[in-house]
Amino acid sequence: MANPTLNQTALRDKTAILGLGSYRAELVVTNEDVCQWIDSSDEWIRQRTGIITRLRAPREIGVVEMAEAAAREALANAGIEASQLGAVIVSTVTHQYATPSAAALLADRLGATPAPAFDISAACAGYCYGIGQGDALVRSGAADYVLVVGVEKLSDVIDNHERTISFLLGDGAGAAVIGPSETSGIGPTIWGSDGSKWDAIGMTHSLLDVRDASLAAKNDGGLTAGAIAEAEFSLWPTLRQDGQTVFRWAVWEMAKVAKQALEAAGVAAADLAAFVPHQANMRIIDSLVKELDLPESVVVARDIEDTGNTSAASIPLATCRLLKENPELSGGLSLQIGFGAGLVFGAQVVVLP
Repeated sequence: MANPTLNQTALRDKTAILGLGSYRAELVVTNEDVCQWIDSSDEWIRQRTGIITRLRAPREIGVVEMAEAAAREALANAGIEASQLGAVIVSTVTHQYATPSAAALLADRLGATPAPAFDISAACAGYCYGIGQGDALVRSGAADYVLVVGVEKLSDVIDNHERTISFLLGDGAGAAVIGPSETSGIGPTIWGSDGSKWDAIGMTHSLLDVRDASLAAKNDGGLTAGAIAEAEFSLWPTLRQDGQTVFRWAVWEMAKVAKQALEAAGVAAADLAAFVPHQANMRIIDSLVKELDLPESVVVARDIEDTGNTSAASIPLATCRLLKENPELSGGLSLQIGFGAGLVFGAQVVVLP
């Protein structure tokens, strides 16, 4: 029997980020505010993290609303209509529903239906994961244009009295439109994971813990409604981390990944116009700059200072800010690297739109 012959989509050689957009949360939370909840000081927080303020969204603004604002700006900057999108990818760990996806609702609000839409859960590496997937979809011919959004409402999943991570976190969204290009605009993605450190960053409890606590409390006939609610809330999942493990891993291992991304793209550190690492901690950023031996000509994103750590949103938020404050960077090369819970990581060199 002869081998069957199938039509396959024609491949594309080159892609680029055509436009970026962002949503910055409205509420400013200062270190003095944070110190109402944890035994700390403005000086300690600045020295250990570099953060002065973090931005958080009001209660009525959720993941999809922030994602939509960033996406509309990215589409406008790219000169692309939502109806032209061949896929919508949302990277988030804070959408309030396990299913359906935030991406499907976002696609509908934008007018991108019936584009395929899906969420990815890669925490602080999520935006780089999304860029890698969007790049592959466009180059494979599976989509003409892809929208990638990194968005988090971390204020929904923190315990303000928790000392390991809560004071670092903020809310926000950033988006990118990827499409075909006459010149190469997205280098190879270097990505991976280290599940041996799976519990270094994560949630304090699972949803099953909440369910079981609720059932146990309700089966205890002596508890009031208030006591039942308190039992349920006491196990509400919030974020925590082993800070020292994460810090050591980020400083030593992510410098290697960043160097691999440069090598894969065929460029040197001196060729870069910008370096946009995940905005996790200013000391980590400074250590990466030193390990990469970046020349002073490279503009380094330090958005964490007044925005905080926004997980999947941090790289596009910081990139948008760099371009706004330094428009001459447009057309230059930027090394971006994300890393976080999983532990997962992703990096690539891109041409700034």
